[in-house]
Amino acid sequence: MAENGYHMLKSKKMKFKIVVTGGSGRFAQALKKNTGKYNMLFPNKSELNILNLNSIEIYLKKSKPRVLIHLAGLSRPMSMHDKNISKSINLNIIGTANMVRVCSKLKIKLIYFSTSYVYPGTKGNYKEKDPLLPVNNYAWSKLGGESAVQMYKNSLILRICMTERPFVHKSAFSDVLTNFIYHEDLVKVFLKLINKKGVINVGGSTQTVYNFVKKENPKIKKIQAKKIRGLNFPLNSSMNLKKLRNSIKK
Repeated sequence: MAENGYHMLKSKKMKFKIVVTGGSGRFAQALKKNTGKYNMLFPNKSELNILNLNSIEIYLKKSKPRVLIHLAGLSRPMSMHDKNISKSINLNIIGTANMVRVCSKLKIKLIYFSTSYVYPGTKGNYKEKDPLLPVNNYAWSKLGGESAVQMYKNSLILRICMTERPFVHKSAFSDVLTNFIYHEDLVKVFLKLINKKGVINVGGSTQTVYNFVKKENPKIKKIQAKKIRGLNFPLNSSMNLKKLRNSIKK
């Protein structure tokens, strides 16, 4: 019994400890259901405030994670990034820069969730080294966060195109090409990337939003972004996923 107890204790100690910010978010909730071999901690804002360097450092020194997954920030509604620029800058740029500062000081690997919207959205099939041109303020704020993370080499930036299941809208664009992937499916892919570094595009097969949604919702209505959003709307933000496939194989 004593020997078995020792092995159980040793097994617990060997678990990969990871801190996840933004634990109340949609992807974090999916992640909580499938942490696998990892010991994941999901601190709330009172435990770890991304706008307070002291709060971040105290929590990370106490928890001693090997990796930090930075999900906290402002996403929806997209209009918020136009209406409240200060909030967008604070949560997505300054908050991320704070995480980089502390992680680099404590030598903790940082994984940052960015977006496919940092690409221009015109020609599609974007590779990780292609030029960037954010399509809206949300994307600019995420690219601002990327800029800080790029300065820290012990990091991984994931440019992701994800959505929740079921799809929240009653209609979907039939003229917009993208790489949507549901949160639950992304978790399976993401857990294979934790040890990687650099920048990796992450998503599902390139297809229209309508075709993606129709597979699970045959009643989804078809609409066109060109008519509703105008010609400046990014009609092809699709990403080249070759690096993702190679990373998973390795």
